[in-house]
Amino acid sequence: MAKSMGWVIFYSFLLLLGLGLSYMAYTQFMHTKKLLATGIKTKATIIGYKTSRGESNTLYSPVFEYTDHQNQKQTYTSKIDSYPPPYEINDVVSIIYDKKNTSKMKVLSFWDLYRGSVITFMIASPLLVIGFSYLAYRLG
Repeated sequence: MAKSMGWVIFYSFLLLLGLGLSYMAYTQFMHTKKLLATGIKTKATIIGYKTSRGESNTLYSPVFEYTDHQNQKQTYTSKIDSYPPPYEINDVVSIIYDKKNTSKMKVLSFWDLYRGSVITFMIASPLLVIGFSYLAYRLG
């Protein structure tokens, strides 16, 4: 009995972890939804790259320049590194930023808008299925 109780606790933990990650994914999704509803859309130009050394390659973070709603030039360096560089210098992309905090900027693309939600929920999904299935089988 004690052995099976240990498994119930373990799978309960997986279920709770999956629920917590699902909540995080939902929260990230709602932040993006709010940004899309209240943010300011504009165009940004790629003016350069911040480089860093990866395991086997040089990684590139694009530096964007745009004019905000107060006609001030702003620059933003992406937090995402990639190889190869995702854009050419002088490429123009559509962005959206928070009027109150111009450092909250996202490129208007599916991956840039929803990356956090998708990845977090991809991790949560198997934990939810495994935890719930075991508990439904054991306790049901």
